[in-house]
Amino acid sequence: MKKILLPLMFVAIVIGLFEQSKAQPNIYIQCAAIILFMVGMMQLSAKTPSKHTETEELKEEDDANQGE
Repeated sequence: MKKILLPLMFVAIVIGLFEQSKAQPNIYIQCAAIILFMVGMMQLSAKTPSKHTETEELKEEDDANQGE
């Protein structure tokens, strides 16, 4: 999936920048390029684990143990 998303996002960036450089840019093409880029970023970042998950779980356990 990552092999497909990266080139697709790169194409969306190129199309968006090319369209923006025109004298009369088409807003629909620009919006589609931005949406495609953002969806690709969400898909890629969804697989990245949060670094705060472990620390939050440890704090909750410590708080529960101290309350007893």
